[in-house]
Amino acid sequence: MNQAIAKAKLRRQFKALRAQQLPAVQDTIIQQVVNTIQGYLKAGKLRGHIGVYWPLSGEVDLRELKLNLKLPLALPVSGEDGSLSYHPWTLTPLRKDACMIPAPLDEAILDADAIGLLLIPALAMDQRGIRLGYGGGFFDRFRSNLTWRKVPSLAVLPQACISTELLPRDSWDVPLDGWISETGVCRVK
Repeated sequence: MNQAIAKAKLRRQFKALRAQQLPAVQDTIIQQVVNTIQGYLKAGKLRGHIGVYWPLSGEVDLRELKLNLKLPLALPVSGEDGSLSYHPWTLTPLRKDACMIPAPLDEAILDADAIGLLLIPALAMDQRGIRLGYGGGFFDRFRSNLTWRKVPSLAVLPQACISTELLPRDSWDVPLDGWISETGVCRVK
């Protein structure tokens, strides 16, 4: 089986698993995200914005962080060319980006120094930090820039979606630093 077919099969499998598991654990995952952010703050490791995402169907919904944390948040904006950038999530109305996801298109692009933590959606992760997403490559292209790779990046997903086997890895796949699930934060070794 070639890599593309293997990844497509795993996407279907983990998307179904995530949909099954998430309703029971979403609130606990969100609390673990809050705990992780508070840990970063106490350790003095969090500067600037926290990069979150506008949830697609079946993803952990972190939007309540905007109301509850009172910290500066940023949302990604996808471009027609497959690029990704982060912009402050302010009170300015959101508009649909190139992927038709609500985004702060009218806000300035943030550089890596302005973001202290990236929280990224995932269908699955493995112990090496390889993330299985939807296959668009937006986050891998974005994090292929060494400046952005230095920003701590954690996937947010149910523990059931942490693969016990290594996920297929293409040359362009950029590992994340770990993940947050209902059991807490786990860093890649």
